[in-house]
Amino acid sequence: MSLDTFIQEIEERKTKKINLLDITLAEKTARIQHIKETTLKDMQQHSADEATAKSQKEAARIVEAARLKAKKILFDAINTNMDSTFNTIREELKSYSRRPDYKMTIEKMITYAKMKLGSQDIVIHCRNDDTMILNGMNITLGSSIQTIGGILAENKMGTMELDLTFEELLRTHEDEIQNFLLERLMN
Repeated sequence: MSLDTFIQEIEERKTKKINLLDITLAEKTARIQHIKETTLKDMQQHSADEATAKSQKEAARIVEAARLKAKKILFDAINTNMDSTFNTIREELKSYSRRPDYKMTIEKMITYAKMKLGSQDIVIHCRNDDTMILNGMNITLGSSIQTIGGILAENKMGTMELDLTFEELLRTHEDEIQNFLLERLMN
């Protein structure tokens, strides 16, 4: 074998090895590039998903805060309306206590009080304006009370009492009145 052939053989082996190394390098570079692109794509997708989740969470928080604020505004408006309505009811009751048919209401209250207190002998407390109505009813009048109308009845011994003043009747039936008004308001 001649030296030229030997050198040529070495050159060919060297070229084959370099080509093989170039192919291996190209494959590894392609694999690394693919891994890099996949990792970058995954990171971008993760970031996008995370950003979407955060924005949805923030949007839900903002919507819920707005919903609560709207409910508060509605609740405040309803309460203001209720207060106004109860003031109107009180004014109507004051007006009613000056009408002639108020006397029949007082008589019915006294009959009811006698039945509830279990005695015909009761003491009635009322407004100064109502003493004229009660004078001819054969009942015992007690001290006068501050009320827009109605009576406060007690047995003679003072051990049982029945409050039938308009304020107390309004207070004890407040929930029913509010429910009635809310139903009217919502329809």
